[in-house]
Amino acid sequence: MKLARDGAAARIKELQAEIDAIRKAFGADNAETDEMLKKHKKSKISAEGRARIAVAHRKRWAKIKKAKEA
Repeated sequence: MKLARDGAAARIKELQAEIDAIRKAFGADNAETDEMLKKHKKSKISAEGRARIAVAHRKRWAKIKKAKEA
């Protein structure tokens, strides 16, 4: 178990070094990149949209349930 953990930690360090090299190559420092990621907002679905999805979902499951009973 310890060997796996040590191997994983070493791989994380390698990947972080690769990420840093890529960021440096493209001229973006960590603070700038992190700030860009924070600014990205997830899209939100309206209550009406959620309601339509819920209705369609219930219809699909009712159809599946009806097919199983037949």
